[in-house]
Amino acid sequence: MSEIVPETDLREFLRTRRARITPEQAGLPPHPGVRRVPGLRREEVAQLAGVSVDYYIRLERGRSTSVSESVLEAVARVLQLDDTERSHLFALAKPARRRPCTVAAQRARTGLLRALDNITDVPALLLGHRLDVLASNHLIRALYPDFETLPAGEQNMARYMFLNPAARDLYSNYWVETAREIVGMLHLYTSHHPHDSRLAQLVGDLSRNDPDFRRWWADHDVFRPQHGTKRYHHPLVGELTLGYEAFTPIGDPDQTLGIYTVKPGSPSEDALRMLASWNIDTASITPRHPPRANPARLR
Repeated sequence: MSEIVPETDLREFLRTRRARITPEQAGLPPHPGVRRVPGLRREEVAQLAGVSVDYYIRLERGRSTSVSESVLEAVARVLQLDDTERSHLFALAKPARRRPCTVAAQRARTGLLRALDNITDVPALLLGHRLDVLASNHLIRALYPDFETLPAGEQNMARYMFLNPAARDLYSNYWVETAREIVGMLHLYTSHHPHDSRLAQLVGDLSRNDPDFRRWWADHDVFRPQHGTKRYHHPLVGELTLGYEAFTPIGDPDQTLGIYTVKPGSPSEDALRMLASWNIDTASITPRHPPRANPARLR
């Protein structure tokens, strides 16, 4: 698997979005009898979007190379896409505007590295595109068991989530929810970077090695982290409930800075303090940031 295929992804994305919208939800009158197709038919989407059936079919098949923004807006409205799904649709529908290029090696700039080092009371990390961990503070390393045992160049949250048994234990009853978000983040990235061979390799590896990933990848859901709550069952300190806030650093649109939060005076705050004290003894010998891999592997 050397490249994500935009036409295939566009077809499957629109098909899965159609399948989840009933005619009643779209404002159409009830259809008599049994419908053979779940959700909206292609001709119904075309009617509601104000385009010909032939035009919509060509769009869904990835054969329309000059689709207008107004048509995409109409389709997004009919399919009731949220902002993240709309962004995904626009990126998938206009691949001709991008040319294949070598994706630059990922690096964390000095200021962000220093910012992470200055965050000492809560976990924080910097993710690159493909969910590679570019940097983390000491509490992230304490929070995620066995993460640093991954080889250089493979310290990736998607690989950790699906290929490391420690992740399923850590997230416990919330592993499915979090793992599906990871899949959605990778899908969102593919639409903006369809020629990223390392992303294609990552998706291929995960699809071959994990049936959950393979099944959820076929759903074509997308996800952009913003804020929320994560729950963990840590092997050392037990139950943890942490909030998180996600930011895109200005100047680095493909990176995500994630900062966790904790309620003051809560059992989770006490647990984080225990983790910090447990990790402090190894901080002097534990690298602050993932070791540099061969630059050729990061392209």
